[in-house]
Amino acid sequence: MRKGRWRRAAIRVIVFALLACLLCPLALAEDQMIDPAYPVPQYVHWLLDVARGELGYQEGSRGYTKYGEWSGDPYAEWCAEFLCWCVDQVDQQHGLSLLRNAYPMYSGQNTGRNWFIREGRYIARTGFVDGWGSQWLIGQEESIASGSYVPQPGDWVFYSVDGTNTSHVALVEYCTQDAQGVITAHVIEGNMPDRVQRNTHQLTDWRVMGYGTVRDLADIVMQSGNTGKKVQELQDMLCYLGYLDAQYATGTYGPSTVEAVRAFQQATDKVPTGIANHHTQLTLQHIYEETYWQDDANFIVRDE
Repeated sequence: MRKGRWRRAAIRVIVFALLACLLCPLALAEDQMIDPAYPVPQYVHWLLDVARGELGYQEGSRGYTKYGEWSGDPYAEWCAEFLCWCVDQVDQQHGLSLLRNAYPMYSGQNTGRNWFIREGRYIARTGFVDGWGSQWLIGQEESIASGSYVPQPGDWVFYSVDGTNTSHVALVEYCTQDAQGVITAHVIEGNMPDRVQRNTHQLTDWRVMGYGTVRDLADIVMQSGNTGKKVQELQDMLCYLGYLDAQYATGTYGPSTVEAVRAFQQATDKVPTGIANHHTQLTLQHIYEETYWQDDANFIVRDE
C-alpha cells in the first residue's frame, strides 16, 4: 500500500515536471510589457483611463459620434476628434489645460503632426522629417535609426497610407516585446472602422509616420523656412553667444538665422552651410552651456 502511494506520488511529480517543460517555452514566448523609459505624467494615466472608458463606443447613423458633435461636426471622420475629446475630459475632470498645450486641438489632415513638430515633440519613424532633416535623441551622437524609437504611454501615433499625409491617429497605451525582440505598440483609437477599440502595430510598420511625444526627447536638423520651438531655442543660444541680434529670434529660421549659423560654423571650423545640422547643434549646445556657467552675471543675487 505504501509502495503504491509512493509510485503514484512519483508519477505525479514526473507528470508535473513534463508539463512544466512543455509550458515553459510557451511562457517564454509570451510578449513582455516594456517599462516606459521615462516617468509617465499623472495626466497621461488619467487620459488613458478616459480612453479605456470609451472602448466599444460605436458611431451611429451616417457616421454620427459624440466626439464629432463636440468638435463641431457630428458626422466627421473622428479619430482626431476622439483623442481631443478625451484630453478635454481630463481637463474638465482635473482642472487642467492640456488641450492646445500638451496636445493639439484639431481635425484636419496633417494638422496634429505639424503641431507636434512646431512644439518640438515629434519623432519620425524613419528618424527623418521632410523639410527639416534627421533627428537624434537629445545630447546623443548617433541619429535615430528607422523604427528604433519605442513610443511612450500617452504619445500620439500618426499613420499614413501614402507616406506624405496623415490618415489616422491613435493613442499609445503601452509596448511589448516578444522572444525574438520584436517590439509592438498597443494603441487605443477611434474611427477604426466605426468604433473605439484597441489595436497594435510593430515599430517598423511602414504605415507609421511618427509620434507626437509627451516629452521633448529629440533634436532635429534645422534650416531656412523651419518654424517652431526648436528654432527659437537655437536662436536664443545664438543670441546669447553674440551671433544673432535679439530682434531676429522669432522662432522662424530666416536669412538672419542662416547667416548667424554660418558665422558660428566658421568660428568652430565647420563647413559654413547655414544649416544647423547634428554636429553644429551639439557644438553650439556645449559652448553655450560652458559660457553660461562661466558667466558670473547669471549668478548675481540682487536684493529686492
